[in-house]
Amino acid sequence: MNSLATPLTLASGVVLKNRLGKSAMTEGLADPANRATEAHQRLYRRWAEGGAGLLITGNVQVSRRHLERPGNVAIEGPQTAEAMAALSAYAAAASADGAACFVQLSHAGRQTPITVNAHPKAPSAIPVALPGKQFGVPEALSEAEIGELISAFGHAAGVCRAAGFAGVQLHGAHGYLLSAFLSPLANRRTDRFGGSLENRARFLLEAVRAAKGAAGPGFGVAVKLNSADFQRGGFAVEESRLVAQMLEAEGIDFLEVSGGNYEQPRMMDSDGLSPGEARSARREAYFLEEAERLRAAVKTPLMVTGGFRGAAAMAAAVAGGACDIVGLARPLCTDPDGPARLLADPGAVLPAWEKQLRLGPGPLSPERGGAFVKMLNGFGVQAWFCLQILNLAEGRQPELRLPVWKALWRYQQREGRMAKALLR
Repeated sequence: MNSLATPLTLASGVVLKNRLGKSAMTEGLADPANRATEAHQRLYRRWAEGGAGLLITGNVQVSRRHLERPGNVAIEGPQTAEAMAALSAYAAAASADGAACFVQLSHAGRQTPITVNAHPKAPSAIPVALPGKQFGVPEALSEAEIGELISAFGHAAGVCRAAGFAGVQLHGAHGYLLSAFLSPLANRRTDRFGGSLENRARFLLEAVRAAKGAAGPGFGVAVKLNSADFQRGGFAVEESRLVAQMLEAEGIDFLEVSGGNYEQPRMMDSDGLSPGEARSARREAYFLEEAERLRAAVKTPLMVTGGFRGAAAMAAAVAGGACDIVGLARPLCTDPDGPARLLADPGAVLPAWEKQLRLGPGPLSPERGGAFVKMLNGFGVQAWFCLQILNLAEGRQPELRLPVWKALWRYQQREGRMAKALLR
């Protein structure tokens, strides 16, 4: 039997019908009150019908003051009947064709855009080290505020269960709040939430306990964790292994392996290969080697996202035990039926449009334009894929010939309009 088609029963009892998972991608589809909309329903029904066994939503925030971008869904405090109805319809759509949908719960922390909050909360008052004043100087959370946020993660998990989702994934990667607490660079606290790894991991572990306690048995709780921050003095590989063991002791359902943050965006890496090129699982996936190191330390099911394109490499990774779930993200923005094709054809290869999306040639090429143009290319590619998600959410076909520069301009215009609506 094709290893990708093998079902997987998680610790909670949730069953994944196959080993392909749609990983979290930001959608920006919420209304100005940060509630789910019909666009979420259209988008996730489309992805569910594409054949993946697992869908993970874009990050749903536990604080409306700490969004990753305007248009995030937020679950904060008591939910109105209207908000619950919208979440329930979202869950029903995302469960089409037997898919299990997990809500990614997050708090953007110091990576909250300045247009949303000029003084976000964080482990310590250490700003994101990036040019352009995209993020404000954060304020350190008090212990009482940390306790409130731990309860907020639990509350949100309970709401997600009531709405009909299969589980939640706590976002402990990419520099957001739970990840920042793990980092010695972002967390300079001297209380019981800072210093030793045991203290820096306390917030994440207590949030997991709160989620499991509030949602109850039969509901999945998973975690996305950096294999490393890839910064000198940051959250390191050995620390990731130890935290994975702590999470295994909590009985989480699966651990998604990732890496990097806004300062070191390793999660946005490209493997440099073109569609159809000879590839191996090790060359194709960004974090497969890190997952193999974690596999030696834990028995928790592992999900690896980033770089996978070919069915052969995916099947080899699962059959070889390096991971249990293959995460797919960008390919599903242009090919929502990709999972079904991978399951049906062992030679299938998903599109890798990012290899063709560049601002060049000429003075705007990365080779001639230096670091600034490289950064623009990164933002442009991200904007291009975000607009493809919007097309799917509105029932349209992807715009495969959309120029990167136009995608970046349209995306920035849309984000500006949504930020103004949020502030009204």
